[in-house]
Amino acid sequence: MGEVRVTGAKNSVLKLMAASLLAEGTTTLREVPDILDVEYMSELLRRLGCEVIRDTDAGSVAITVPGVPSHKADYDLVRKLRASINVLGPLLARCGQADVALPGGDNIGSRGLDMHVAGLEKLGATVRSEHGFLIATRSERLRGAMVWLDFPSVGATENLLMAAVLAQGTTVIDNAAREPEIVDICAMLTSMGARISGVGTSTLEIEGVDLLSPTDHTTVPDRLVAGTWAVAAVMTQGDVTVGNARMEHLEIALDKLTLAGAIVEAAGDGFRVRCEDRPRSVDVVTLPYPGFPTDLQPQFIALNSIAHGAAMVTENLFEARFRFVNEMVRLGADVRTDGHHAMVRGKATLSGAPVEAADIRAGAGLVLAGLVAEGVTTVYEPHHVDRGYEGFVEDLVRLGADVSRIAVAP
Repeated sequence: MGEVRVTGAKNSVLKLMAASLLAEGTTTLREVPDILDVEYMSELLRRLGCEVIRDTDAGSVAITVPGVPSHKADYDLVRKLRASINVLGPLLARCGQADVALPGGDNIGSRGLDMHVAGLEKLGATVRSEHGFLIATRSERLRGAMVWLDFPSVGATENLLMAAVLAQGTTVIDNAAREPEIVDICAMLTSMGARISGVGTSTLEIEGVDLLSPTDHTTVPDRLVAGTWAVAAVMTQGDVTVGNARMEHLEIALDKLTLAGAIVEAAGDGFRVRCEDRPRSVDVVTLPYPGFPTDLQPQFIALNSIAHGAAMVTENLFEARFRFVNEMVRLGADVRTDGHHAMVRGKATLSGAPVEAADIRAGAGLVLAGLVAEGVTTVYEPHHVDRGYEGFVEDLVRLGADVSRIAVAP
């Protein structure tokens, strides 16, 4: 039994940092997690001419944006952080040009930029790919337009939103993403002076303004970290209270845990999850929000691998997410994949083994599996976990887990 507290969402704060480019002056963000991706984005903003001051004790970042930021985001940083593509919209709107190296990040499948490009072109930009860079320019102020997204892409919605707030006229983004992180960036932009309606729906209407002002904004809690702790409680037949977490952002995932045998209830500013017996298997189908989040899929595969019964996990968003399954098999899990489906047959025990994390959520899923495996599990490439989870090892230890970080010789 124990308590953990969730900080601001990784998938929001990185975009909020990019959004600060839209206004000259100092923007302060609060509830900023102390994770590697925040440091990568901080360095990217510094290269663009911003002053970035992080206070990890207070969980804040102060970003001072110059009158004319630089417009080039180089590959050596962008390759580490896919969210760096989100400087494209703000730089284009502010500077008239953005040169952003094609991004890297998690190795979970193709995430094309076609919708980003098509949307910006509808706003009046010229976009081309050249020497590994995506180069967007405008000869005059961007102008409002009707933009239809083929898929409710979070990244495309964010980029188009940040470009449209300084465009001339009204922009409508139809089939927009609805994630809590989208609502969060809309809240920040509104506090900067943007005019946005339809927030939280699939249709966003943005009335462009001439100028935005810096702001002070608190990041929405990280629903994916909260969900990871909830799964950990069920897998270990434990009792964990997750603070600073919003149950309404995890409705389907928490419902699935209830079906697995957990007791989930509101507690303070978060929720409590406890499970007294071995969990039952639960089917999962990933979908855009408000559907089941793809970023909790590896954790639920880990849960199903030690649950009673068999379950089907269907991945509809990222085709390479199931690379994680190969590592689970090394731990003795019975998982078989066919296209975008994985059949998981639960076993009473797993067996500790060396495994390797290929992305943030796979790393977290492997750690959770290691908690319930017999013997020692060593998770290599833990920097992936550090990119998304603040103090993960320390929190696990406080909750009673036998986990330590070790140095590995090259």
